[in-house]
Amino acid sequence: MKYSKAFIFFTAFLVFRTTSAFSQEALGVNYNQFLQSLQDQEVSQINATWIRGFLDMHLLGNQDPSQNPNIQAILKAKAHGRHTILNLKWNYETRPFPTPGSAAMTQELDQLNQVLPVVMGKVDMLVIGNEPFIETQSTQSGQPLIDFYQTMANDVIGYWSSHPEAKQATQLYMGAFTRLDLVANRTPAVQWMLQYIASHQELSGPDLHMHMPNFAANRIMLSYVLPWLRPDQKFLVTEFSLVLLWYQHLSDPVSPDFTSRYNLPTPLEVYQFVNLALQNPVPDAEWHDFLMSCPWYMSHRQFLLNAYNLFRGTGRLAVANYGMLQSWTKGQQFTVNTMPWLLNALFASATVKLRENGSAFENFPWAEEFTNLQTAR
Repeated sequence: MKYSKAFIFFTAFLVFRTTSAFSQEALGVNYNQFLQSLQDQEVSQINATWIRGFLDMHLLGNQDPSQNPNIQAILKAKAHGRHTILNLKWNYETRPFPTPGSAAMTQELDQLNQVLPVVMGKVDMLVIGNEPFIETQSTQSGQPLIDFYQTMANDVIGYWSSHPEAKQATQLYMGAFTRLDLVANRTPAVQWMLQYIASHQELSGPDLHMHMPNFAANRIMLSYVLPWLRPDQKFLVTEFSLVLLWYQHLSDPVSPDFTSRYNLPTPLEVYQFVNLALQNPVPDAEWHDFLMSCPWYMSHRQFLLNAYNLFRGTGRLAVANYGMLQSWTKGQQFTVNTMPWLLNALFASATVKLRENGSAFENFPWAEEFTNLQTAR
């Protein structure tokens, strides 16, 4: 069932006034699958209070969930006073979903029911799914996806409902939805999941991943998603960026003034300099000057502020999480076809030489912007 926008925004105001403070319009950091990289000093440096990451269920294998480094890291962060969000990821990009009642589905449920006692009631928010409509074969994105996620969600809800301590300590969300600014992505399976979230009182709302090619796309996606929410629901944005815009500029020429200042070969394209910095990290000042020399980057230097204000302006935001680190495998080549996630990061942990004490430099301009937003709240 859909609601009018006026009704949604009025009731959202009432909900905002009455729900617990820790879940209102918060801004946090995202570690994805690299929660084991979490360092309390870096988190404190930018005044972050919310931590988000995901657990790849298929990489867990037969491991005792309590011994998983990512789970241990997020529970440690919780013990240190941080608020925490954990997405459960099932990657079916290269294989079909198990059918209901099959041995493979039973195996998925058995593993899920080993994880739930370890995290339920201990993390603040648990999200059923990560990016299901991306982590799925195209031929499986209809009824097979629906059957699988309905089975997983019903199981999570059943556990949550039967454990009072879990209901009190952990909110449940589901998603995450991607690129719903595009009409072609608003499939029957997407609509089913949005309706499932709205129709289950146990679910606090949907999770959104807002990686966009322009700022306007964020508004379009929100305008589609918000009418699906119940009046008492909020939404998460556990990932957001302009990475698809950065991607469009990887073959742009680097400024001749910059290459001349640092005695770099010319002509040089953006992706080539990024690759040079990844293979041999550069001083912080050089990376900063490189970013400042890119007009397509500098023209969006207030993106974090603008996006956060957009999310908050709906009156329905629970938490938005921004990327923390540049995760990169040493020696791997950065090409013109590489998605430039590292340009989003709050810390330049891969492209810039570490400080003498071994810590990473903050990435320009996001870390300063993030810290300012935390201070202003």
